[in-house]
Amino acid sequence: MPPQDMTNAASPSGEVAAEHPASDPVLDTLQHQVAVFARRAEQTRLGGVGQVRNSMDRAAYLLLNRLDREGPMGVKALAAGMGIDSSTVTRQVAPLVDSGLVKRTSHPDDGRAVVLQLSPRGQTRLDEVRASRRELMIQVTDDWSDEERDTFCTLLTRFNDSLAARQSAYQQQAD
Repeated sequence: MPPQDMTNAASPSGEVAAEHPASDPVLDTLQHQVAVFARRAEQTRLGGVGQVRNSMDRAAYLLLNRLDREGPMGVKALAAGMGIDSSTVTRQVAPLVDSGLVKRTSHPDDGRAVVLQLSPRGQTRLDEVRASRRELMIQVTDDWSDEERDTFCTLLTRFNDSLAARQSAYQQQAD
């Protein structure tokens, strides 16, 4: 058997060495392209085009987007839904509240609890950023067919879901 096909090699003492996956060109390309994507996304922040380009950081966009899609919620629910801890959400939400993009209101059932809600100003700003980012996606995929865009969205969503599930499992093991 050629060495590159061996995943369990016995040492001279008869112990089985740890498994090391054989080199796989597709997986090598995948990990490289994910790294390139992450760098390019960070460089451009996938900020869109026009006047609103690069004008909202990733954390703010994701928080506003979740509040828009799921409605008002507390810090703990927001943190759990995003797979981050409450202190991180609290830190990331503070400037959004200060700038008027998010409102803090009392929970309807428990006046002592705080609920975060997208403000009208936040909704307007989010809509502007989404439109700008949508225009960027149109430009970047201009020569793609509708089927290619669909396939890419499906696979990228599946990839992100798999990463989220892995991270969730890892966090549960750590707790």
